[in-house]
Amino acid sequence: MRLAQMLMVTTSALMLSGCMQQRQTTKVSSLEEGSIEINLNQVLPQESQGKTESDGKELVFEVGYGKNGVGCIGSTFEEGVTPLGTFKVNAIMSKDRFEMDEDLIQKSGKTESYLAKNLFNNMNSIDFKGDGEVGEYGSGYISLTPVPSTPQPFRFNEYDGTYRWYSFAIHGTNDETRIGQRVTGGCINMNNRDLNQLIKTINLGDEVLITSNQPCNR
Repeated sequence: MRLAQMLMVTTSALMLSGCMQQRQTTKVSSLEEGSIEINLNQVLPQESQGKTESDGKELVFEVGYGKNGVGCIGSTFEEGVTPLGTFKVNAIMSKDRFEMDEDLIQKSGKTESYLAKNLFNNMNSIDFKGDGEVGEYGSGYISLTPVPSTPQPFRFNEYDGTYRWYSFAIHGTNDETRIGQRVTGGCINMNNRDLNQLIKTINLGDEVLITSNQPCNR
């Protein structure tokens, strides 16, 4: 009887050990589905990262941010400054996907089919630095609007004769050495591989929370 009891205890311990090992190899996300959290490291920009849920698991990705620092919650967007706060997704654009809030489509003065066919390609064709390089938004563009709403300077217009729209956004890059640096015009940039995965799972209205390890400086 004593031997049988010892065997049962040993077997139970092995089973518990196996369960523990399995839990350690499967990292389940604690985020709400559809939400994104981005933390900007103002001391070590290369440690800035975002995370979201993808297929029930946590997707963690490196990000870069504004060359002029970090703006306070509720601030109006400034060139080179990445604002902190809560945002919602109001447009998703890539070569394979186009979705935009209806009020933005109305403001554009264009049809949805025109925007779907042309807008992202137009935006990505602009040589912002005048050095012959295009494709600054990489493989996609996820536009963000602050919650609660605050006045922002974003609009549809023409840039050097090209119809475009600009906003605060998460987007890809044509130079992945810029990821993890303070170099952008204010947007959040990330590598195209992770962005492509993000675009597969994100939807209009999803929440994005942007925080920092240091106080805002603008």
